[in-house]
Amino acid sequence: MNSAGETMKFGVGQPLRRFEDQRLLTGKGRFQDDVALPRQAYAVFVRSLHAHAKIRAIDTASAAKAPSVLAVYTGADYANDGLAMPKAAMPRKKANGSPAFAPPRPALVLDRVRYVGDSVAMVIAESLEQAKDAAELVEVDYEPLPAVTSVAEAAEPNAPRLWDDNPDNISHSYERGDRRATEAAFARAARIVKRCYVVTRVQAQYMEPRGSLGVYDAAEDRYTLYADVNYPHRVRNMLANMVFRVPESQVRVIVRDVGGGFGAKGWQYVDHRLVLWAAKKLGRPVKWRCERSETLLADEHGRDNVGTIELAFDAAGKILGLRLHMLANIGAYVGSDRQWLTPFGQIGTVVGVYDIPAAYVRIDAVLSNTSPTAPYRGAGRPEATYLIERAIDAAASELGIDRIELRRRNIIKPEALPFKSPLGPVYDCGAFEQNMDMALAAADWAGFPARRETAKARGKLRGIGLANPIEQAAGPVPEYAEIRFQPSGSALLLMGTKTHGQGHETAFKQILHEKLAIDPNEVVFIDGDTDRVAFGMGSNGSRSMVAGGGALTLAADKVIDKGRRLAAHLMETAVADVEFAGGKFVVAGTDRAVALKEVARASFQPARLPPGMEPGLIEHATYAPERATYPNGCHICEVEIDPETGEIQLVNYAVVDDVGTVINPLTLHGQIHGGVAQGIGQILMEQVAYEAASCQLLTASFMDYAMPRADTMCGIAIKSNPVPTKANPLGAKGAGEAGTVGALPAVMLAIIDAIAPIGVTDLDMPATSARIWQAIRGAGRAA
Repeated sequence: MNSAGETMKFGVGQPLRRFEDQRLLTGKGRFQDDVALPRQAYAVFVRSLHAHAKIRAIDTASAAKAPSVLAVYTGADYANDGLAMPKAAMPRKKANGSPAFAPPRPALVLDRVRYVGDSVAMVIAESLEQAKDAAELVEVDYEPLPAVTSVAEAAEPNAPRLWDDNPDNISHSYERGDRRATEAAFARAARIVKRCYVVTRVQAQYMEPRGSLGVYDAAEDRYTLYADVNYPHRVRNMLANMVFRVPESQVRVIVRDVGGGFGAKGWQYVDHRLVLWAAKKLGRPVKWRCERSETLLADEHGRDNVGTIELAFDAAGKILGLRLHMLANIGAYVGSDRQWLTPFGQIGTVVGVYDIPAAYVRIDAVLSNTSPTAPYRGAGRPEATYLIERAIDAAASELGIDRIELRRRNIIKPEALPFKSPLGPVYDCGAFEQNMDMALAAADWAGFPARRETAKARGKLRGIGLANPIEQAAGPVPEYAEIRFQPSGSALLLMGTKTHGQGHETAFKQILHEKLAIDPNEVVFIDGDTDRVAFGMGSNGSRSMVAGGGALTLAADKVIDKGRRLAAHLMETAVADVEFAGGKFVVAGTDRAVALKEVARASFQPARLPPGMEPGLIEHATYAPERATYPNGCHICEVEIDPETGEIQLVNYAVVDDVGTVINPLTLHGQIHGGVAQGIGQILMEQVAYEAASCQLLTASFMDYAMPRADTMCGIAIKSNPVPTKANPLGAKGAGEAGTVGALPAVMLAIIDAIAPIGVTDLDMPATSARIWQAIRGAGRAA
């Protein structure tokens, strides 16, 4: 890095290939299952075969006598040791004002299972195979009870009740907006458009299934958990304060490479506490590895809600108000506030990028005999955008107004910013209509009618859909960064965020280089270890670059400030005369300079320090954004459908994204590609399905749970239209979930547009070939 051009090639805005890929692609990654410790034992869980049943008895005698079995634990053992169960703390109430009903998730069920996959017993043996064999010997005497898995059915007053001490299956109700103003808006409306949309239950399906390895050091009275979680420090705090009731210094959490997370790996799984508890009881490490066939039984799921949305219009097609009643399936338990984050925390953006003066939302959190739900990529944002964008297309059809024109009449104009939504969020900046215009040009929207006619001549149905997503991201939650120089002048970069595939090492090194011009090859990146990183809130909600990048920026400023004072002393000049640029401290107006690396070396030599200066160049910062950010954009999808088979083919996809300051265009495009793929998967094929009568899980493996492949996708054209925010030092808005937020509505609206000419006006996800074929045949019979 001798020339200025070479110096800047690693800075912010450069399309730099990821530093971590060399290690990951050559088999040198250190993933959860790579962790192996001496004398480790292996755990297997016995899971409920019933969706709802009383446990009359659990017979573990035969399993305990099986070869090499070290222990068989049940809920009685856990309760006898006095360990606690974490609970939700977020204040919520029922519709009548009484406290929310939030049943905590037991580590091992003692009396009554409430979904297929509920953990009943834990078998530990010398080998995984021996533990599996012994687990089959555990006999559980069940008394089956009525069950319900459908969110709509569970919300009915006469539905089978999960909990005897709750009068119904409603955990609580959540309201947002001004109900009175919204009712007034609807009262004066010229037209009201009402629709009901289903957002199906899905599961993250990461490359490496979850796992945990617990260690207890009796000499130090200290627990160490190796796990693949998004929030290492929050896991530590939960285990110390809510389960074991010990000081946080007695718990260490280590997270290395994570084979995908998407929010679902979270921070609140029962296996985390169980492997630590068992390790202490047995005096040796205990490892649990979730097998692929177990993930849909063991993990939290995502989405699963039904929303009835209404839009009130005046005679000119201007939206006067929005009403939404949503039923949100939260599963059988509320193990933490995670179960209340989706979609409740993000429903504020259901008004989209539209100037809607009045809105009211009510969400009923519904308990059911299913796995608990929790954040999954987008965490409520895709659901909100899906509802408003589908409703606008439906309204355009009913009102006889072109769908783009209807959006133009209602889109928030630049002069209206900052815009306070009637549901609370304040959009500080953006160019919403410009995003749409750029996307329309990129997708050649004007040329679509000709392409539709060409497809028709080939016997195909062609459709195009547009969505203007916006999401709330990176709220005012603190994050930590530390820059620790070594006596040689190289540095450690320690971050409180946690990468699980996003490319944090590269992006944070780019920010560091932009600020300090440090050679990235001389920086060691560290995250995911609560003993090495002082503090952190982890990675979720597209917050890492906003909050983590902000903390890193402040820490770098502290390095510059101390370095300037030391450089002034070394060059025997006034501090005010020293400037920093390009990795050097320079005396203004002269050629006298000293490199940051040399200053760092000098900081460890007491004889070279000015009086009163502490040795070393080690700076940290904790930063909390002033307010949330609002990434936004426009997605356009174009599809072709074979009416004879219902087979669907994506033919074009265009994205215009505003994620604020772009740190690395290359990794940004990768994030958008991945997010779009997950949105496409949910619309076309993905669904966690339960059989209605038995409430058994039907999609427990890849034989039944379909996911998109390379041949499902089409090329994705991506353009950036960044409008940096002033809400954080970098001007970043967040990018991790943007692709999924826009993909759900864009793909579904393209499908609806393709089949609308033959009479199909509505369709719920997943839009499989079979369901499309059935819809087409149904429309033909009706005609």
